[in-house]
Order: sequence, then structure tokens, then C-alpha cells
Amino acid sequence: MRAVLLLFVCLAGMAMATRLDVDDTTILTMDIKQRQLVILKLLNHVTDPLIYKDLEDIGKNFKIDDNLELFTKIDVVKDFLKMLKVGFLPRGEIFTLHIDRQLKEVVTMFHMLYYAKDFTTFIKTACWMRLHLNEGMFVYALTVAVRHRDDCKGIILPPPYEIYPYYFVRADVIQKAYLLKMKKGLVDLKLCDFYGIKKTDKDVYIIDENVYDKRVYITDEDKLRYFTEDIDLNTYYYYFHVDYPFWMKDRVMDKLKTRRFELTVYMYQQILARYYLERLSNRLGRIREFSWHKTIKKGYWPWLKTHNGVEFPVRFNNYVIANDYNRDVIRLCDEYEKIIREAIIKGFIEINGMRFELTKTEDMELLGKLIYGKIDKVDIDRTLVDSYRYLLIVMKAALGPNTFHSDKYFAVPSILDIYQTALRDPVFYMLQKRIIDLVCLFKLRLPMYTKEDLYFPGVKIDNVVVDKLVTYFDDYLMDMTNAVTLTEDEMRKTTSDMKFLVRKRRLNHQPFKVTLDVLSDKSVDCVVRIFLGPKKDHMDRLIDININRLNFVELDTFLFKLITGKNTIVRNSYDMHNLVRDRMMTRDLMKKVESITDMRDLLVKDLRNYHTGFPTRLLLPKGWVGGMDMMIYVIVTPLKLVDNVDINILDVNRKDLMVDFRSTVLLDKLPLGFPFDRRIDIGNFFTPNMKFVDVKIFHKKLTCDMKTRWNRWVLKNYNLVDRTPIDSTYFVDTDFKLDRNVNLMDL
Repeated sequence: MRAVLLLFVCLAGMAMATRLDVDDTTILTMDIKQRQLVILKLLNHVTDPLIYKDLEDIGKNFKIDDNLELFTKIDVVKDFLKMLKVGFLPRGEIFTLHIDRQLKEVVTMFHMLYYAKDFTTFIKTACWMRLHLNEGMFVYALTVAVRHRDDCKGIILPPPYEIYPYYFVRADVIQKAYLLKMKKGLVDLKLCDFYGIKKTDKDVYIIDENVYDKRVYITDEDKLRYFTEDIDLNTYYYYFHVDYPFWMKDRVMDKLKTRRFELTVYMYQQILARYYLERLSNRLGRIREFSWHKTIKKGYWPWLKTHNGVEFPVRFNNYVIANDYNRDVIRLCDEYEKIIREAIIKGFIEINGMRFELTKTEDMELLGKLIYGKIDKVDIDRTLVDSYRYLLIVMKAALGPNTFHSDKYFAVPSILDIYQTALRDPVFYMLQKRIIDLVCLFKLRLPMYTKEDLYFPGVKIDNVVVDKLVTYFDDYLMDMTNAVTLTEDEMRKTTSDMKFLVRKRRLNHQPFKVTLDVLSDKSVDCVVRIFLGPKKDHMDRLIDININRLNFVELDTFLFKLITGKNTIVRNSYDMHNLVRDRMMTRDLMKKVESITDMRDLLVKDLRNYHTGFPTRLLLPKGWVGGMDMMIYVIVTPLKLVDNVDINILDVNRKDLMVDFRSTVLLDKLPLGFPFDRRIDIGNFFTPNMKFVDVKIFHKKLTCDMKTRWNRWVLKNYNLVDRTPIDSTYFVDTDFKLDRNVNLMDL
């Protein structure tokens, strides 16, 4: 009896340990571990009602209109309450930033969370929003707030593909998960064999997302789906937007987020270059030019569906852009591009009665703001949310469902309108190429780098050795349980009885290292930059360096202290700057957070670059089986440290929750992308402190059971005469006539 009583007390203690007390003092005194668990719970099963009773009580008991003093900006609360009376986007509807009204609503929600005086008010407001407001808006506002509030530093957000799997998993796969849930796990063995459905002993169902299903492919551009639909690549792009939203004022950014628009331009240029390398791996050639007055020859079929059943629109081949409904939007795009192009040529632009110069290197920040953001007004209410669109959004409005003329409240967004899915569409890269051309025009105004700009006196790269570069495809299991609705019993238990994983095929590479031998006649701080670029185009022709310079992808950039004599620098592929390995599943993260005592140690070891990192798997393009010719470029330059920066922020071993740094080169005064950012004077370009090395990228083909299984069900050929008997029941050389008066019920 005593044993039973002891067991009961232990279970009760465990239940209390995972339950939050509504008392303000308890929330106020939460450590980082408890705060982490609260955020993970708020973002779990967002399309269902809130399943945690403790958080539900907090939301129900909090009255915003009675607690205006708990926010640092009263006007923000008043604006929010006014909008609440009019009505926010209802739950269940699809949220997109590209509709003015939805943009105003979600930014106001962010301001409510951001301007909460303390973490207690922040959590109460978040719980209230989780109960009453649109789930898509809630996830976005909470995500941006967590990334920008000081008291949320160190909190890890679940990956977006687990919060809302609909943007990352094909609709046919999610449909199979729903059928399994409806049948309570009852499976048909033949269907399981065909669709690749497997059940483990712990009620975990694994469903293949078969990339060899040819119905998904409508053009040769679809060969790149393994790259453009990669869940980690799209997560990287989404989190970049979360850290640098186009609508956010500069004053909200912390001091580490300087040069945000220059970094934004560079991020887009790098994604464009990385995409081009993947095109070369599939012999597709250069990215096509985009024109409003020509058809888009290559279509795109997303195969995605939102949680409310609305499918993402298909764009078929030879799509005509200009029509009667979007001619004014296209005209707006042309005018906006013309204004920016003329400003670059003239060297200045006048906005709000102020003149801004566009002639110097540091003016790249202003140009980035003109393209991807907006110049702030000088005398404006600090709480006002401007509803504006930057150039890329206007372009998307002309290409997808026209949000200027469609319903201002409800809309069916295109793939381009969602940051989690935009990289999937080949047109995205065509648009980015058109925009990056404006940046190239600005760089042409700047003088080419001289020998003195590139030379590092007393420093020479003696040798560069690169390991064999080999890529392959492997499998990854992604948790998509949040895509399937919970039953009433599961909501009471706060967990799903059936777990659903989707098996994805993804690009990977064998670990490699780059070894540098650098000779120096002095002890000095330096910056080492390593780039990867193509040597030949898709027709095996050498590419001119001035055309090719924008195709180089920055593999690694780091600070290093040279000593007198020979310096041997070894960089492993998995330790290069700002890379992230496979993210752990949220269910495993919750268990780990509950069991550990030192959250800081977890951040340093297992969760490094969790939000900012580029997927380490995608460092290399696929390459060819026989080896694709590429080049590694290395340059060592003296460190020109920016003013008022603590160099210790680069120490990855320090357990400082405030560190979340995206780019080492932001500490250096040289422009991002140096020295490929400007036109190259070949006669003065090559110096001893730089080196080009020829490399090859080999692709290793591996047998995949998904392809084998698919081929087993596909008709191989039509030469079946010897195996197919023909009798008198077949219609041979006879016209088949249909009696249209026959009742279908009689057939």
C-alpha cells in the first residue's frame, strides 16, 4: 500500500512539474528552461484549440483592455483594441503578409508582444492571442517577437516545417496520414507497399514522399525540386526574414543586426548563385531572363494544400503574365524599377524632401533599403504601421493572385506569397535575378578594386589542399504529426496517439576539409574568405571571370590571427561559419530540455546556429558522376574591424545566451562579397594573398528503394502482344459507338 501511495505521489509531482501556475510571480521567476517549454507548448498543434489547460487558463483570465499599463506603449494597445472591434482575420483562414489588412493586423500583434513590459505580460498576451486570433498570424507574430525580445534570448523555436507541415509536405502524403488516422491505423498491405507506408512498434507511421513519382514533374526545371523544396533551405530563408522583416523599423533591431539591408541583398545574391550551381549540376544552363511582356515558358505545380483544404494555384506552361487585371500593377513595377535605376545613374534620390546619395560603398545599405524595404519618414508616429510594398512584393502581386484587386481580407496566396514556400517556384529566381541586376548597376558606378585594395603586404597563400568532394542522396524522417487533427481524447491527454513521419530524399555530401598554408612576415589579425564557383558553363565552355564572379558562393569566412612564419589552417566542412546540422525533432527537444540542468550547455553543443544557420548538407552542389569542374577561391585580407564591436562575440565556446550572430564578415569594414562584388580589372586582380584551385565535385549514385518500388508498378513497355491473348470480345478495326440515351444506372 505504501508503494502504491508513493507511486501516486511521484506521478502527481511529475504532473505538477510540467504544469504552469497561473500566479504572476511564478511566470516572472521562470528560468530559461521553463520559458523554453512554454514557447514550445504554444506552438504545438496550432491548427487545433490550445490543448494545455494551464496555458488556456492564463489566456482566459487575462483582460487586455484592463491592463493597458502593462505595456510600454499605450498607443499600441489602443490601436490593437480598435482593430479587435472591427475584427481580425478569423481562425482557419490562410495568412499572408502580402495583403495590406493582414500585414497591419499581424504587425500590431507583434507590437503587443514586443512592447509587453515584462515576460509575465508577454506570456499572458501570447496565451490570449493563441485562444482568440488566427493561428497563422499568431505563429508569425510570436516567432518574430521571440527573436527580437531581450528576455527571449536563448529560446529555441520549433522548425517551421514541424509547426505547420502543410508548407513543406506534399498534399498527397498528408492525405494518406489522414486516412490512416480515420482508419485508426488499419492498413492495406498492397497500398502500403505501393505508397511506402511503414508502421513501427510504437504507433509511428512513416510515409514516403516519393520524388520518383513522375506526376510531380511537368518541366525539366522540376529536376531541381530536391534543392528548391529542401526543408532546411526554406527554413533558412524563412528565419532570415524573421530576423530582418522588411516592415520592421531600424530602431527595433539590436546592435548586432547592423547593415541589415546590405546583408539582405547579399543573402539573395548568394541563394541565386547557389541555385545556379545546382542548375549546372543538372545541365540546365543559366537562369532565364524575366520579362513582363513575355510568357513564362516553364510552369510549376506545387502539389501543396493548406489546412483548410485550399490548394496552392498551379501555373501551367507558357503562362501569360499581362492581362486586363494586372496591367496597372505591372506598370507600377516598371515605374518603381525606373525610379531606382535612374537614382543609381544620377547618384542620388530625393524622398520625403530629403536627398540621399548613392555614390559610395556604404550607400549599398540605402540601395538595399530602396529595393527590399522603405525609407523611414522623419516625423511619424512611432507606433504607426505603414502599409507599403517593396519591389519584390509588387512583382509577386502581378504574378500571383492579384492582391490589389482581389478580396482585401480573404485570398488564396500563391507559392511566392509565403516565405516558407517561395524558394520552391523557379520564377522566384528569375525575379531575384532581375532585382540583383539593379545592384550590379550600382556596383558598376564604383571604381574597380586596385592592386593596393587587394594586396596584403607580407602575406602569401603558399598552398591550398581540398579533400575529394563527393555528394549523394540520403533519407530524412520529418515529423508531420501537427498536420493531422487531434481527437477529443488526444486533446485531453495533450498528445497524439499516432505519430506521423514523412521520409524525404535530400542532398548531402561527405565531410571534407580545406587546408591552407599561409606565409606571413608578421603577427597580424586577418580575415580568410573561401568561395566555391563554377569553372565552365552547361556546355563545357570556360566562363569569363567578370561574368562568373556573381556565381561564386561563400563557403566560409572567419577571423584568424597569423603568426610570423608558416600558418597551417584547417577548416572542416561541418565547422565552417554559420552552418546548422540536422535539427532535432521538437518532441526530442522538449524531453531534453526537461531532463537537463544547464540550458546554456545545450545551446552551445546541440543547438548551434539553430535559427541563423545555412544547412551544412547544401554546401556543395550535386555535381556529376564523372566529376563537375569547379574552383575554390581563397583570399586573406587584413582585418579592418568596425567601430565599437566586442571581438569576443565570435567565441563559440562561451555560454552567452545573447550571442546569435549571422555573419562574421559584418565585423569587417569590407563590403559583403568582397572581392567579387565589383567588376574585376584582370591585370590588377591577382595578388600573392589569394589563390584559385581547381576541384571536381563527384556525385555518388545510391540505390533507393522508393525508385525501385515505383518502377515495379510502372508499365515498362508496350510490347505485350505475345503475352496478351486476343479473343472475339475485343473491338478490332471496328468503330466504337456510344449510346448516349443509356441510363448510367443501367451500366
